[in-house]
Amino acid sequence: MIAEAKKQVIKDTVPVLEAHGTEITTVFYKRMFEAHPEMLDIFNLTNQKVGDQPKALAMTVLAAAKNIDNLDAIVPAVKGIAHKHRALEVRPEHYPIVGKYLLEGIKEVLGDAATPEILDAWEAYYGKLAEIFIGIEKDMYGQAAWEGFHPFIVKEKEQMTPDIVRFTVDSDEVDKTITAGQYITAKVQPEHYPNMELRHYSICAMNTEEGISFAVKREGGDGTKGIVSNYLHEVIEAGDVLHLSAPAGDFKVADAHDKLLFIAGGVGATPVMAMAEDSVAKGKDVRYVYSVRNEAHQPFKDQMAAIEQKGADLKIKFSETDGYLNRDDFAGAESREIYICGSMGFMNVMMAELEAMGIENSRIHFEPFGPKMSMAAV
Repeated sequence: MIAEAKKQVIKDTVPVLEAHGTEITTVFYKRMFEAHPEMLDIFNLTNQKVGDQPKALAMTVLAAAKNIDNLDAIVPAVKGIAHKHRALEVRPEHYPIVGKYLLEGIKEVLGDAATPEILDAWEAYYGKLAEIFIGIEKDMYGQAAWEGFHPFIVKEKEQMTPDIVRFTVDSDEVDKTITAGQYITAKVQPEHYPNMELRHYSICAMNTEEGISFAVKREGGDGTKGIVSNYLHEVIEAGDVLHLSAPAGDFKVADAHDKLLFIAGGVGATPVMAMAEDSVAKGKDVRYVYSVRNEAHQPFKDQMAAIEQKGADLKIKFSETDGYLNRDDFAGAESREIYICGSMGFMNVMMAELEAMGIENSRIHFEPFGPKMSMAAV
């Protein structure tokens, strides 16, 4: 338990975190990596460069601070992050390292305003937050389909679009049962690159008899070229070995939801594809609205045709000729549970459109391709 006096200090400093949270977490990451370069084998450095990870950490800390009298309220958000931690092999011994440099970030950014009383309260608060994460992650490690990063043979590599490849990987030594919406995590070390790199990739098909299928979009941009995606596209071929951690994630269709609207953009179709397949197979009422640049860039044509043949209401909109998705494409959404996946920008626009339609947030379930908490409103 956190003493009431320390809770009050946390509450009083929430405005400071709102004003300086991302600055604090940016300093935290810089200091931690300098002192513990081994942590670079866990964290996604591309998310560091574009600023999503520092913002996500700041939002997580802020959400917990605002709910310090009822930390159970943040458990749903914690579980989503904990799934990623388990997939990345984040362990209890990592939490004291994070705590130390988070406090150093607070001291550096706030200067003299970071009094011993404030630092003591934040140390106690972080300790409680770490305890929650460690407890949830312990259960997840116990439930994982296999331990650590297991070797899989690449059985097939299929170029679905100019920038998306579908891999099918297999192993006879592990249980390949999946839940629609989950992701696997690949661990690679590209040649001449100093660190291990870990990335999450959504599983895109329910049938695992021939192996687990996941799709990888080649990421690129000025200063943010995707290290792992380009490595997988250019280097990994059928017959090679990839090391994967067990499926993880909490983006899944609740059994009680029978009328569904899936909304996806670009490679966001990846988890939604498996979710739509599974839902159609279970006899659910499925509407699937998908946006992509043009037909040449449309992945999963075979799987989309199959679910449409089995009764799914499928709408594909090519943005170059048909424009972008908007509320007119979501007719009847008021009576459905909604599941969305896509880029951070796509997600923000879709959420705004649904909000304008008066859809309750509790009926919207989403998975962005980036740190989810960087989108949080807390």
